[in-house]
Amino acid sequence: MAATGKEPMSSIENDAVNYLDKHKIMELFNNLTSQLIYQRPDDPKKFMIENLEKLQKSKQSKVHCNNLFDDSNIRSVFGMLDPTGKGHITVKQYREAMETLGIKKFSQTPTGHEDDMICMETFFTDAKKGLEDSASTFAAQ
Repeated sequence: MAATGKEPMSSIENDAVNYLDKHKIMELFNNLTSQLIYQRPDDPKKFMIENLEKLQKSKQSKVHCNNLFDDSNIRSVFGMLDPTGKGHITVKQYREAMETLGIKKFSQTPTGHEDDMICMETFFTDAKKGLEDSASTFAAQ
């Protein structure tokens, strides 16, 4: 049998991966790291504690926690993809932008995909929902 370079995961490793997925631990750390890089607080430990407290309050009140990008940032991304102001971007641009924003789950066939013309409203709505979902790093219970 030829070596593939990857050994099959043991049940312990598989359990660990499932645990991390179930509780969205990697998303939590990615969110915190992104916030740290973007905000660059003087006291990173205090900043992380405050963000975790906000996340806990958000979970208890069922309100979405703030994410890295606000509405103006989403509009700016669209504007950069549509520098001539045509009012639409291509499906390829839409997908690349969603991935660049760190959105893992988004529509592969957004409104306008048939004509390869995704309008600002569709992009904005999908990006905002994707970012809110990404910022909700706590597991639904």
